[in-house]
Amino acid sequence: MASLTTQPRVPIPANGVDYRGKVVLAPMVRSGELPSRLLALKYGADLVWGPETIDRSMIGASRRINPRNSTIEFTRMPSNGGRADKTAQESIIYRIDPSREKGKLIFQIGTANPELAVQAAKVVAADVSGIDVNSGCPKPFSTSGGMGAALLRTPDKLVSILESLVKEVGNPYQIGISVKIRLLETAEKTEELVSRLVKTGITGLTVHCRTTPMRPRERAIREQLPMIASICKNAGVACLMNGDVTSRDQALALMKEYGVDGAMIATAAEANPSCFRSEAEGGLLPWREVVHEYIDACLQVENRFGNTKYLINMLVPGKNKEFRQAKAAKNYTDMCSVLKYDDLLPTAREVDRILNLSHKSAFPDEEDNLRSQAIQNAMENNESARAAGGASRSKAASPASSGIGPIRTSSFPDSKPRAESTPDVSATQMPQAQSTEVTV
Repeated sequence: MASLTTQPRVPIPANGVDYRGKVVLAPMVRSGELPSRLLALKYGADLVWGPETIDRSMIGASRRINPRNSTIEFTRMPSNGGRADKTAQESIIYRIDPSREKGKLIFQIGTANPELAVQAAKVVAADVSGIDVNSGCPKPFSTSGGMGAALLRTPDKLVSILESLVKEVGNPYQIGISVKIRLLETAEKTEELVSRLVKTGITGLTVHCRTTPMRPRERAIREQLPMIASICKNAGVACLMNGDVTSRDQALALMKEYGVDGAMIATAAEANPSCFRSEAEGGLLPWREVVHEYIDACLQVENRFGNTKYLINMLVPGKNKEFRQAKAAKNYTDMCSVLKYDDLLPTAREVDRILNLSHKSAFPDEEDNLRSQAIQNAMENNESARAAGGASRSKAASPASSGIGPIRTSSFPDSKPRAESTPDVSATQMPQAQSTEVTV
């Protein structure tokens, strides 16, 4: 027992977080956007990782506050191959809820260059609780640039990136720097790499218990976990595991069995984020309840509809008849209509208008019917007023909508007003498309 109390620990920065004892949402392509993170937190995730964001896409990005919901948005103009386009609109590269994600969001960066990593990390460092370097993504779009799992083959470069981030971002901003890796071909090679990484000043290390060539369907390899955990603990660095973790209860059991400090849930959270609830709390919730909460969160933060639809297709069971209808939806109104979430329809129509989706509908006849019914109801109400002897009063004309009306937030705690209420937009440089990663 005495050895436990004297075991070293890397100090946790004032604005950082301790990964010990945490069950967290893993970084995932498309599945790690803001609505998914908010839902994971709602159901009990202790921390959330955003999707990998490539360093160059963040360098020069503008930071602004969305006046309708107070989210922080990092945006940039599309490059269009260097051609000027006056009709081009800013793309949102990354979005944060500074109230609900406070103290719980880790920004994962894709990089192969210490200088670019530092530049990109500084853009978001004041708004997150940690910067995590992705050195485990096996996909060609990442490895071809020397990022992701390719960094496992260039340990000197990986060490340099981590040391630069600790010195130039972690220390000044008082947040933690961490890294996510995969297993190497042999336990000896993994041991050598981990032993180097824990000396860079990082506060946490996550190991995806698969080698680079392995696919998600292949069973995770956990035999090296005790060795990795021991190296991390001796250096005072928190150790998290990833791979085939499906629930909070299982995560806690695996943490105890293998001696690691925390665990990440990935695929199971895509299918049903209520997996972060323990059995004592009721376990998994029915898909209809989860999907309702997810769409509500998407509406609150004005999530890109394509991303929303991608996740809906994963959350709605494939055998359900509503799955086919949801796949045909072209806007939020369509989605709420086919899933019969009538309480969300007013907000869905408003968000469709804001996102310029109102004219897109997979079910135009149904929309016409709804509009005709609303007109008929108004006429009947007017006739009833006359029959009762009351003169119908013409309704005062409402001011033209500005697109900055409040967004419904009944299902989630209201975000506290921020002092920053006006956009802070700076000139952008080197526009790049956002890139995200699969689970690593």
